[in-house]
Amino acid sequence: MVELNKVDISVNNYYIWAMKEVRVIYKTVEYQNFYDKLDDDDAIKKIAYLETIMRKEKIISSKIAKKLVGTDLYELRILLKNQYRVLFFTIDSEDLNQATMLLLLNGFIKKSTKDYPKQIKQAYKILAQWEQDQN
Repeated sequence: MVELNKVDISVNNYYIWAMKEVRVIYKTVEYQNFYDKLDDDDAIKKIAYLETIMRKEKIISSKIAKKLVGTDLYELRILLKNQYRVLFFTIDSEDLNQATMLLLLNGFIKKSTKDYPKQIKQAYKILAQWEQDQN
């Protein structure tokens, strides 16, 4: 049985095995601004690692990404130094494991549960602007 998410590459007579990407990740300006302002190397490394998982793994565990109840948004939560960094994203499918495109919308450092409604509203504004810009 051939696995479709893997690809073998031969480079200079060396045989390399690499994972083929199953999802394309797009990033909004707002997300990129959040990412660029991170000053914690551990947070940057962990986000990069999670992006790689989201890009290359067909099945995504609910420990990594969860759908927000009552919305079309998903979240990645990263706990470092007793602080959560929360990243909101949306997908091109009803099911995360079937998605081929992921759009990172925004991120924030969670300070209280009051942050969520405000950030969800902001994520929807960003998504609406993204869709408008794509047309």
